[in-house]
Amino acid sequence: MKDTKQLLGGLSAEQFLAEYWQKRPLLIRRALPDWSNPVEPDELAGLSLENEVESRLVLEQGASPWEVRHGPFSESTFAELPESGWTLLVQALDLWVPEVASLLDHFDFLPRWRLDDVMASFAVPGGSVGPHFDQYDVFLLQVEGQRRWQIGGSCDDTTPLLADSDLKILQAFRAQEEWLLQPGDMLYLPPLVSHWGVAESECLTYSIGFRSPSLVDMLADLTEQLLEAGHSDIYQDPTLDPSMAGADIDARFVAQAKKQLLELIDDDQLVGDWLARFMTAPKYRDLLSLTGEERQATFLGQLYRNGEKLD
Repeated sequence: MKDTKQLLGGLSAEQFLAEYWQKRPLLIRRALPDWSNPVEPDELAGLSLENEVESRLVLEQGASPWEVRHGPFSESTFAELPESGWTLLVQALDLWVPEVASLLDHFDFLPRWRLDDVMASFAVPGGSVGPHFDQYDVFLLQVEGQRRWQIGGSCDDTTPLLADSDLKILQAFRAQEEWLLQPGDMLYLPPLVSHWGVAESECLTYSIGFRSPSLVDMLADLTEQLLEAGHSDIYQDPTLDPSMAGADIDARFVAQAKKQLLELIDDDQLVGDWLARFMTAPKYRDLLSLTGEERQATFLGQLYRNGEKLD
């Protein structure tokens, strides 16, 4: 395991996991001060022209508030953008650039199978994706330029969102803390914490995300595995007596149903196999057929074919 004290602002991995992980935000100044960024903004633009790469443009003042456009884009797209108020997002940069993938070695104090991907966010002054919250753990590494982050309270499924936006933008946002991040600085955010990052200058931020799927999604997927495994157990009543024959469902029925469902999944082997498959399922299955060399060739080939700059 790498020495994490620089990365975590002087904290040991044990301290960070006990006091901050999935509990509260942490600002870390000069977390990776000497890390060299391998991808320039115009290279991100080149990647966003490719069919295989998931990319988005977010315009704060577009056809709608925080308008979202999905790639692949054309070279003319960037020439037509305004001088301020937009952001380019490129997902899974670690799949395309080995040097970005090596960044993940710094996070070896966390289970690798919890990793989602590394998303790159390039923004011009005023660019942002609005006040929102995520359902995963994320480390926001400032790579180039400056971005101002405002941190609010925790959210949930009942938090009001803007109705006319493709993004999950909060209707109301009240900042509780505010920080300006410089290159090398990093911000850790637990799931559901509201935040809003706005570019002060042209800037590049890497989001190292760790998946936190909803329990409902996990249960639905586990149910599919149980069906595929041929489980055909049926519900059985508890011991009945005449007092349980009323129109209302007696609490003993509820307890019995809960008991049987828990017994159904009380199988460490089954749940272990399912969890391994569920948590390691590749996000981009179509890319599995490409070797690392082919992904790198796609990246470099597009870079040399594309003469467009973001600025």
